[in-house]
Amino acid sequence: MSFEQNNSDLSLADIHHEVLLQLEAIIFASEAPVSIARLKEAFNNQYNKQQLRQLLQQLALLQHGRSIELIETAQGFRFQVRSKYRSIIAQIWPERPTKLSPSLLETLAVIAYHQPVTRADIEQIRGVSNNSQILRTLFDWNWIKEAGFRDLPGRPALLITTPQFLNAFGLASLGQLPPLQNAKEAFMALDANAPKS
Repeated sequence: MSFEQNNSDLSLADIHHEVLLQLEAIIFASEAPVSIARLKEAFNNQYNKQQLRQLLQQLALLQHGRSIELIETAQGFRFQVRSKYRSIIAQIWPERPTKLSPSLLETLAVIAYHQPVTRADIEQIRGVSNNSQILRTLFDWNWIKEAGFRDLPGRPALLITTPQFLNAFGLASLGQLPPLQNAKEAFMALDANAPKS
């Protein structure tokens, strides 16, 4: 029996609770964050964006006191283990991604805070030559991408961060980046608290 067929036997509170459970199941079962647009589709456009956001806020409140939390990233909503439980997870599954190197974090911070930037801009800001492997890794992880070219001789590519970068650090937007004066330390802290999947 579908939810629609059964809802005549349910009270409004039961229906509301069932919708929250369905939201939880959809997000839990997804390998990637689930966007509001995708949730609207899942509920056959029965709810508008504002109503879905209210339901998601209620779902997040239901996670209070639990080991997982509902977060919003640039690509949508997902569940993750709360930071206080990450050390036990790392003990059980040590093959999960390890901490990022300071040079990779520094390069990433330059791109995130100064985007769009060229490779030469990164070298100038960092004061050291770029390690091409660092940029290759960031491209491979889809954390950065090219977004046009600077109008200079050689037309150097402009680099920017991607939604996957925001996702990796549990951020919904670049506006959530920590203050620039502490960028390297902030990225190390973000990396330490970033969900490992």
